[in-house]
Amino acid sequence: MLLKRAILFVSCLLMSGGVLFANKVREVDICVYGGTSAGVIAAYTAKQLHKTVLLISPDQRLGGLTTGGLGYTDIGNKFAITGISRDFYRRIGHHYGKLEQWIFEPHVAEATFQQYIKEAGVEVLYNYSLASVVKNNGGISTITVEGATPLVVKAKMFIDCSYEGDLMAKAGVKYTVGREANSLYSETYNGVQLRDKHQFPDGIDPYKEPGNPQSGLLWGISDAAPDENGTGDKKVQAYNFRICLTSNPDNRIPITRPENYDPSQYELLVRLLQHDKSLTIRNILKFDYMPGNKTDINNNGPFSTDMIGMNYNYPEASKEERRKIIKAHEDYTKGLLYFIGHDSRIPQAIRDEMLKWGYPKDEYTDNGNWSPQLYIREARRMVGAYVMTQANCQGRETVNDGVGMAAYTMDSHNCQRIVVNGMVKNEGDVQIGGFGPYPVSYRSLIPREEDCSNLLVPVCLSASHIAYGSIRMEPVFMVLAQSAATAAVEAINSRKSVQQVDVSKVQQQLKNNPLANGSTPEILVDNDDSTQVKLTGNWVRETKSGGYGHSLYADYSKGSEAKEISFQPAIKQSGKYHVYTYIPKIQHLSGTTTINIRSGDGNKEIKVSASDIKIEGQTSGEWVDLGSYHFKAGSNGAVVISNKQADGAVVADAVLFIAEK
Repeated sequence: MLLKRAILFVSCLLMSGGVLFANKVREVDICVYGGTSAGVIAAYTAKQLHKTVLLISPDQRLGGLTTGGLGYTDIGNKFAITGISRDFYRRIGHHYGKLEQWIFEPHVAEATFQQYIKEAGVEVLYNYSLASVVKNNGGISTITVEGATPLVVKAKMFIDCSYEGDLMAKAGVKYTVGREANSLYSETYNGVQLRDKHQFPDGIDPYKEPGNPQSGLLWGISDAAPDENGTGDKKVQAYNFRICLTSNPDNRIPITRPENYDPSQYELLVRLLQHDKSLTIRNILKFDYMPGNKTDINNNGPFSTDMIGMNYNYPEASKEERRKIIKAHEDYTKGLLYFIGHDSRIPQAIRDEMLKWGYPKDEYTDNGNWSPQLYIREARRMVGAYVMTQANCQGRETVNDGVGMAAYTMDSHNCQRIVVNGMVKNEGDVQIGGFGPYPVSYRSLIPREEDCSNLLVPVCLSASHIAYGSIRMEPVFMVLAQSAATAAVEAINSRKSVQQVDVSKVQQQLKNNPLANGSTPEILVDNDDSTQVKLTGNWVRETKSGGYGHSLYADYSKGSEAKEISFQPAIKQSGKYHVYTYIPKIQHLSGTTTINIRSGDGNKEIKVSASDIKIEGQTSGEWVDLGSYHFKAGSNGAVVISNKQADGAVVADAVLFIAEK
């Protein structure tokens, strides 16, 4: 009798989705997997929209690369960064005493993400990784995660916000790794690309004994023959660490010889410096400066922090294999920094400069002052209901179900280091821009209907390799994560699959409640909005001058003919609004720009000095504070930009109205 009861108990436990040894079962509306920046924003959004949420992070630190060293934000165009993503950079700005800030220290970013978690009361499981997925009736019913205590999670909707797409893959969703051939999607910049950026000059010998192929290749060089340009393969663009160092002696830990140090890995750097004696440390490392005398150092030039060709197995590797790959990248990078500062073959001036820098005492204090986040530029990519391609980036194909925008250059780092005509060359780097913001399709965030009905994938989204290179920026991941969470909520409320969701309702929710907290949306009047912008005189519309959005208006007459542009906001709620105008620092900008504010407080003329426009980071313009004013509901108020007393170019681009609390 006792044996029968035991068998019955085990059977019931297994049927319920549990496992032996008392796996707990947790049930929520929405489960978010991945503690990246996207994961935090997705979980926050869903909770603010009144759903029960569980955020599962395989790591101890939230925020992914945004807290992992990439403080010099890749923007493309600020117009594309909306909703809670933009709010994140506004909160960072508040910390530094500005409207918004795109350059920041890692610990500041982490504290900001923790604000979101605390405000919404999001439950987070740290150091839990995905073990298995159970599907029923075309959707995910439960997932099992492993950590301190194994846990089964049951949810109505799942959002995969990992850089690797692990949940997507275990759910049986179709995906790809590597580069498509150009022919697949009628592209020109996909597949093998032997180009000139971050490239070795001619004449660098690849062999251990110069001129002797029999001696073997130097470390990091593949013996693969170069394929024809545009050929598809499974190679993955290089990963690296975004390195936070400091030059502050009081906060600096010296860069010492790391474990597993192998100076032979850097022989190519020695040959490069011997070939061109004019090179400096900034030809090896891309120094971008953060507050607190810190850096965000990125790859630069033919030989740098990118560990080219050493990550091919990472996207589909086991947890243990990934740890080894991450450790190899850490050893390589720390070794490179030590090599630059200490090897006698490095020019003295470069060594001296390197020795000014060290690891910051106040960053990554739980990880030996080193970032735990490897830059996973690309891993799996879903092949979903719609595939974003080069045609979308360049505006030759436009979707009408956009739930976010991207704007960055089509960017791929090198994928392999090979021998071409007896010389070492890098292959895979692509940097093609020249286009404005473009919409990202909702269908690129969801699987094909036959693959899964209740999963959204805003990070490993459906895009070709080269289109993904434009979309894959941290602010955009956050935008798409908010959209995915909003769609998940809509799917639950309407009792539909993610494929059946009414996208127009998602778009409307993102527009009317951009912070997901019911606050009054800010009002942006862009120069391309013909209903709210009135021109007097002949202004030049320019599309490639670094403006906010797709274009800006400029006047070069130096006031010889009176001209003005009136930005007239449609105010829905009377109140006090803080007003800003966006001014790109284009060539020959007028020393002063005259702006007239027409509000409930009367008329006020303001002179904006070009010398006061401080532009930092990867953007060519900045919001200029015009002050706070009362505006009545309607369209009676205006911000008027004129060429009055101009001694150079006057720009009219965008005006922002932020309701004050």
